[in-house]
Amino acid sequence: MTNTCTLNFKKFGEGKPLIILHGLFGTLDNWQTIAKKIAENFEVFLVDQRNHGRSPHSQEMSYELMATDLRQFIIDHNIQNPHIVGHSMGGKAVMKFLDLYPDLCDKSIVIDIAPKKYSGGHEDLIAAMQSLPIDEMKSRGQAAKFLAEKIPNEGVLLFLLKNLTRNKEGKYEWKMNLPVLAENYQKLMDSEITKVNNKEVLFIKGGASQYILDNDVSTIKTLYPFAQIITVEGAGHWVHASHPQQVIDAFVSYLQP
Repeated sequence: MTNTCTLNFKKFGEGKPLIILHGLFGTLDNWQTIAKKIAENFEVFLVDQRNHGRSPHSQEMSYELMATDLRQFIIDHNIQNPHIVGHSMGGKAVMKFLDLYPDLCDKSIVIDIAPKKYSGGHEDLIAAMQSLPIDEMKSRGQAAKFLAEKIPNEGVLLFLLKNLTRNKEGKYEWKMNLPVLAENYQKLMDSEITKVNNKEVLFIKGGASQYILDNDVSTIKTLYPFAQIITVEGAGHWVHASHPQQVIDAFVSYLQP
């Protein structure tokens, strides 16, 4: 196993520590609005996971490594008994962390992801990003126009464009390690959790999302006997983006002492 990655992070507020992990192709910036609001109650750590945002690029990508990165982050920053939250890929990383290091955290929240294998669904997005002649792009607008022909969903397009940045030479590049994410994509989809865990976990499901199906609830309850499951009605997969106040309310209600 490779060395852990030293994760890029931002910190907000004071109080009980709370660590939030973003999803696939995301960055810590996706959670800043919510972090600033709940910072009245918590010391919030937003992290970029490996191969995302401003965290190091690695040739390896797995939930075991993401969990180990998180463990090292907690140790390096002397964080005591934090709550941990993860959305989508970040939620799977939280579940793997509970699998491997259950004594290093307090309560956990998993947002719109189940402990099962997934068939995929991002292949077209990966292909679209790989097709972008990024070295030739003169502006973000030019990149947006190119990608819009292949990614008609404006919300998804804007989400992915947040990954564009300029390097020291002034050329555009992806913040994420796109080649490694593409290479390991199916491995991430195939990953599942099979070990029973008695930690307290809240699962937040988007009511309009297909990521947690009705028949997944029994699996969640079997693997996490002390789990709670709530549904945010009308929310898709990016529950925190479309319904931030409901997510904030769920956080505060569940995590209050």
